[in-house]
Amino acid sequence: MLKGFCYLCNLENQDNMSVGIKIFAGRASQTIAEKIATSFGVSLGDVKVTDFSDGEFQPSLEETVRGQDVFIVQSTMPPVDNLFELLLMVDAAKRASARKIIAVIPYFGFARQDRKDKPRVAIGAKLVANMLMAAGVDRLITMDLHADQIQGFFEVPVDHLYASTLFFNEMQASNNGNLIMAAPDAGGAKRANSYAKKLDVGLAICHKQRKIANEVAEMTVIGDVEGKDVILIDDMCDTAGTLTKAADLFISKGALSVRAFCTHAVLSGPAIERINNSSLTELIVTDTIPLKQKCDKIRVLSVADLFADVIRRLVNNQSISSHFIIS
Repeated sequence: MLKGFCYLCNLENQDNMSVGIKIFAGRASQTIAEKIATSFGVSLGDVKVTDFSDGEFQPSLEETVRGQDVFIVQSTMPPVDNLFELLLMVDAAKRASARKIIAVIPYFGFARQDRKDKPRVAIGAKLVANMLMAAGVDRLITMDLHADQIQGFFEVPVDHLYASTLFFNEMQASNNGNLIMAAPDAGGAKRANSYAKKLDVGLAICHKQRKIANEVAEMTVIGDVEGKDVILIDDMCDTAGTLTKAADLFISKGALSVRAFCTHAVLSGPAIERINNSSLTELIVTDTIPLKQKCDKIRVLSVADLFADVIRRLVNNQSISSHFIIS
C-alpha cells in the first residue's frame, strides 16, 4: 500500500469499508498518530513542515486530499505552536478541497479556561473552539475534556471519548474487595463517584484550598480510607501537587496503598520529582501527551486502538456509544 493512500474497500472484509480516508499528524503527536493509523489500517499521510529562521513555520500536505475525508491528529498542549500547527494543517486541507476535515485532538489544551472565574479574563477554550471552526474543522474527536461543557462551544459535532474504557478494566482486574475510589478535589467527585458505583466500592474526597494557581495551600479528607487500597482518578496530572499531596494524606490516614489514574500526563515543572518522592505506588496515564521523561512509577496505556475504532465507526456511520463505559 502506498504511503498515505486511502483505505480501499475490501469485498472480503466488510468491516474495512472506508474509501477516501487519510490520516495526518502534527509534529507533537507523531507517535500516537502512527499507532492510530496502523490500528485503522492505513499508512500515516506525508506532511512536510518548513521552519523559517524567525521561528515561523509552514506545514504542507504532501499528497492529494481532494474529495477525501481528512483526519488530522494533534494534541494542543503547550507551546501554543502545537495549536497553531493544527490550525494551519486544517486550513491547508480545506484549501486543497478535502471533503471533510476531522480534528483528532487527544488532549484539548486551554480546557481549564472554560469560564470567567474572575473579572477581565479570557475564556480560552471558547476561543480555541472558534479558531478551529473558522479554520474549517467539520468535526472534533477528543478525550476527557477538563470541562464537559466545552462540547457546547462548538457548532460542529464533537465526539468526547473517555479513558474509562481502558481504566475500568485495569481497576476491575485489581479489585481485591478492599478498594475505595477517591477524587483529589471536589471537582473530580462526580467522575470518582461514577467509577465507585460501577465497581461497587466506597468513595473518598479530598477537599483542597488554593491561594494561587498550581499550589495547594490546605487539604483534608472526606471519608474513611483506613485499611483501604485507594484509587485516585483525575482527568490530568499537571504539576502533580494535588495528586501527591492527596496520596500522602491518604497514607497518613491509614490507607494501605494509593494508585492514581490520570488521562493526560501534562507533568510540568517538578511533577516527576514529586511523583518519585510521594506515597504513590503507581500512576497510570495514557499516551494522549508523550511523556517528557521516564519515571518508574508511571505506566502508560495507549488510546490509539480506541481512537482508530471510533474513526472506523464514524466513516461507516456506526454508533460509538458502546465505548462509553463511564461518562
